[in-house]
Amino acid sequence: MQGAVAEPALAPVTRQVSGRAAPAAVPSGPERGQPLAAAVAELPVLDASGRQVPFGALFRERRAVVVFVRHFLCYICKEYVEDLAKIPKSFLQEADVTLIVIGQSSYHHIEPFCKLTGYSHEIYVDPEREIYKKLGMKRGEEIAASGKSPHIKSNILSGSIRSLWRAVTGPLFDFQGDPAQQGGTLILGPGNNIHFIHCDKNRLDHKPINSVLQLVGVQHVDFTSRPSVIHV
Repeated sequence: MQGAVAEPALAPVTRQVSGRAAPAAVPSGPERGQPLAAAVAELPVLDASGRQVPFGALFRERRAVVVFVRHFLCYICKEYVEDLAKIPKSFLQEADVTLIVIGQSSYHHIEPFCKLTGYSHEIYVDPEREIYKKLGMKRGEEIAASGKSPHIKSNILSGSIRSLWRAVTGPLFDFQGDPAQQGGTLILGPGNNIHFIHCDKNRLDHKPINSVLQLVGVQHVDFTSRPSVIHV
């Protein structure tokens, strides 16, 4: 893993990291080795009580793995976060790393989502998707071979039915975010250093969790055991 490269003062970053160099003329998100723009670090996220926190404050003091999810009703996001929930806090503490999930719903949905998935690490929301946009997170799905995810257990039919059932039976009938929004994974901090960035091309294009943990020196996690969570 490489740290941020010392560079002169930069204009707002406009390129997205991928396996190949992106055309410089195409505006998108930042790339590894560039600092996160101060304007992005200052954008607020909301915690479960609705309190605003500057995005950059989440990783000012230590490295953080920051996972942006599509939306809280997405069964793929739910099952991915169920596996994030299995990461022992002691593993993160040993590596001095913070794990953060960011969604794009109202903050009212945070507590039910955590109860549903068993997730107890840090979680916030960006309801206006301002940070998603600034980081170049894709809206819409690109057809690409993403392979079979080790974190997704449901098939598309059963998963979609469960998502719809949660939507219509929840206290607030909404999709808990923009259904077309894609997510991504970053390793940030301390400060505004960007060490790694992956923007998902589609709902199955998330990074395998252990491959990200390896980059920050966190122990390998066995995801085969199932957590005690409510399946609806």
